Amino acid sequence: MSGMRLAILGTRGIPNQYGGFEQAAMHLSARLAAKGHQVTVYNAHHHPFKAKSWNNVEIVHCYDPEPQTGTAGQFIYDFNCIRHARRRGYDIILFMGYTSSSVWGRFYPHKTMVVSNMDGLEWKRSKYAAAVRKYLKMAEKWAIKFSDYYISDSPAIQSYLQEKYKAESCFIPYGAEIFPPANPILLQPYQISAGKYFLLIARMEPENNIATILDGYIQSGSRLPIVVVGSTQNSYGKKLSRKYARIEGIKFAGGIFDPEILQALRSNCRLYFHGHSVGGTNPSLLEAIAAGALISAHENPFNRAVLGKDAFYFSSVAGIRQAILDAATAVDPERMQENNLEKIKNTYNWDRVADQYESYLLRCLQSGKK
Repeated sequence: MSGMRLAILGTRGIPNQYGGFEQAAMHLSARLAAKGHQVTVYNAHHHPFKAKSWNNVEIVHCYDPEPQTGTAGQFIYDFNCIRHARRRGYDIILFMGYTSSSVWGRFYPHKTMVVSNMDGLEWKRSKYAAAVRKYLKMAEKWAIKFSDYYISDSPAIQSYLQEKYKAESCFIPYGAEIFPPANPILLQPYQISAGKYFLLIARMEPENNIATILDGYIQSGSRLPIVVVGSTQNSYGKKLSRKYARIEGIKFAGGIFDPEILQALRSNCRLYFHGHSVGGTNPSLLEAIAAGALISAHENPFNRAVLGKDAFYFSSVAGIRQAILDAATAVDPERMQENNLEKIKNTYNWDRVADQYESYLLRCLQSGKK
């Protein structure tokens, strides 16, 4: 079977202007379209890309009131996307996540195959209040109930779904692309030079351990600056920027989406901090690895599954301080970087990931709805 009609829902749209799911949707949709499949991606109406197609991928814009209403708008946007998809008769709908879509499970098209990428353990995120975490546990159950098949982006998520729900899922990670180091001249606006700064790229959320990393950096006494990339416009971001505003060496660069600038920052840093503690295979981690960065990562099964022994791990402020020391005194840090690059070439690359998605989605179609 070939030439499936696939719709990707659950993202804010492509090209990526937001995060990991959007990055995945962008790479997967273009590659699957190039393979001859009819691929549609749903975009929020306020997405800056207004055309109706991108790289042979159809773009459908649906109304998203989130900028005006906050989080509640995500639910309305997802419902609008689902309502539109019901009229289209796709072969498969691929949901990227479930937090604001699975509540509408009873409205999923009855004759269309529904496959859900189950994301990380959303209900563990510390930014959420107890009531929200309770809802997210329910949303996870609804995603299991109303989906026909499941994708896990980490072996740890795959094991969790099997143990919790007896649900078999297909492990398919995210990918990254290896590019040569970008021109260091792109670093000039940030007043840094190649090999003489630390880097942290993350959304401003507590479970990304940003405060832990910055406190550890301060305690290390390092004279090298640390560049923090990520929008500080949310409440936690504003809190962090106020807290560290007067600390010399900490540079808040805001959100950066220019791939060339991000590549320059990643490929030229002394040490890249990855503080994500919840979720599966994290796209930003893979992109840092693909850029050849030396990594210090939060100690958890998700990061271990990707990095193995080829990183400096931390779980506390003291661990950050030690990671900075270890990176400065490591005998052969290049070996860690080379080992990680091999993982991108052999496992975590978008061409391979797209092949795996195509193979699995076609198998789902052949197996039929559950």
